[in-house]
Amino acid sequence: MKKIMNDAVNYVDETLEGLEAAHPDVFRIDGETRRMLRKPIASTDRVGVVSGGGFGHLPIFAGYVGEGLLDACAVGDVFASPDMNPMLESIKAADVGKGVLCIVGNYGGDKMNFAMACEFAEMEDITARQIIVNDDVASAGADEIEKRRGVAGLVYVVKIAGAAAQAGKSLDQVYAVADRARGNTRTMGVALGSCIVPQAGKPTFELADDEIEIGMGIHGEPGVWRGKNKPADELAAELLGNLTSELDIKNGDRVSVLVNSLGATPSEELYILFRAVNRILADQGVKIVMPLVGNYATSMEMAGASISILKLDDELEQLLAAPATNPFWGN
Repeated sequence: MKKIMNDAVNYVDETLEGLEAAHPDVFRIDGETRRMLRKPIASTDRVGVVSGGGFGHLPIFAGYVGEGLLDACAVGDVFASPDMNPMLESIKAADVGKGVLCIVGNYGGDKMNFAMACEFAEMEDITARQIIVNDDVASAGADEIEKRRGVAGLVYVVKIAGAAAQAGKSLDQVYAVADRARGNTRTMGVALGSCIVPQAGKPTFELADDEIEIGMGIHGEPGVWRGKNKPADELAAELLGNLTSELDIKNGDRVSVLVNSLGATPSEELYILFRAVNRILADQGVKIVMPLVGNYATSMEMAGASISILKLDDELEQLLAAPATNPFWGN
């Protein structure tokens, strides 16, 4: 294993220290756990928005602390949920009396620990609600949508909720629009090669040089099929077809498309995928608004990419385009 690090035990903490040192105007490590990132200056007179999850997916989760995005984020070890304590610290840091929305990926540890953190927050008179993101169509059928994992679609929910809170909406209103963003977002990915978790020191899974796995999760969870690699246009068509069919996307609709690197796949290949997606949607009469192409929800150095689609309405489009200040968000 070759990685730029000192000791695998300190991998997460030293990365957080690097984030804080590089962007002191955006990130502040705080809390007794030292596993909570918050904004240096707390928000005022608005709903708080927090998230949290295992590390190794930058920018999601911790990287999206910033104006118009998250107020705070709980950080776990690589691919491991934070415990309840940094989640509760995040909720407290984000609360200014208007309530807090917790954006949670659909993973057992994250849901359980955030549920406990919300209960403890309520005991301190902080209103805290969860929204569980489950955008990965490969992880369960449409009739079992509650079982689906939360992957790159988390980015859209974070952005929409953060913008709604920044606009002064109530907790019920922020929840409602974030819930609509969740319901309008679908994602599917393809893995070309494994990542290496620092403390494991070996690849999480094996793929032959000419193999891909469609639908693999961001921790190496099994996909829907494994086989020979395909041309980019065929990959784009297969992934996109699974997304547009569920969202009933048709001529005249407006969508945002996120083509996301899982870590190792370069921007050039992401733009080749986006080229194909753009052509397919244009042929269907669908307008792409605010395309996102790059590293938004990674899996260490996993090779591969995911495609997410957010079906827009006027309010979602306005909130997506609202300004946000963060090293990992472009507008």
